[in-house]
Amino acid sequence: MAKDFVESPTATCDRQEEQVSAPEQGSPGRLSRRSFLSHLGAAGLATTASPLLASSGAAPVSEEIQETASKAAQGAIPITLKVNGTEHRLRLDPRTTLLDCLRENLNLPGTKKGCDHGQCGACTVHVNGRRVNSCLSFAVMHPGDEITTIEGIGEPGHLHPVQSAFVEHDAFQCGYCTSGQIMSAVAVLKEPVGPTDEDVKQAMYGNICRCGAYPNIIAAVQSARKRI
Repeated sequence: MAKDFVESPTATCDRQEEQVSAPEQGSPGRLSRRSFLSHLGAAGLATTASPLLASSGAAPVSEEIQETASKAAQGAIPITLKVNGTEHRLRLDPRTTLLDCLRENLNLPGTKKGCDHGQCGACTVHVNGRRVNSCLSFAVMHPGDEITTIEGIGEPGHLHPVQSAFVEHDAFQCGYCTSGQIMSAVAVLKEPVGPTDEDVKQAMYGNICRCGAYPNIIAAVQSARKRI
């Protein structure tokens, strides 16, 4: 009698195969997840890099993406930005942040995107000599302003004193926050900041180093302050 209740492994596999259902199909008239993501990606491409679509070296894109990009570009407005002493004439979606414009449209990747909420300082640039979190500022807000990024501070063979001090004092580990730290430190040199390490800490509090290189960063800033 017990044998009647013993099921062979082959029979078990056959039943499991029968129970496997076909992939769920999207309901008629509804946007599938894949289609939604493709449209979302196209919209993002149009927002941050629409000038690149027209470049001769751009990879061919589908008609659907071109149509989506064209619709997004209809709301773009002309703007001239002066970055590191050079004027750039662009057409941008009004929602484009200064950070995305610098990185995606002007090919200046030294300014980093960290938290994207204005809390880490990795995206710090100078606007008319003052520190600005570029992730919280729209590019269209700055026509005629003097914008300076890390690329405009110094270059190999001719480093800014702050950059040299960061190298000497090993004020970085992974280096991701370094450009923002340097931009803030350069601004600190011109601000009425007290002479102590604690004063420097307070002046640099908006820049986070997740590696914890704060003692070396403070030492570098203090060293640069003595040179200038």
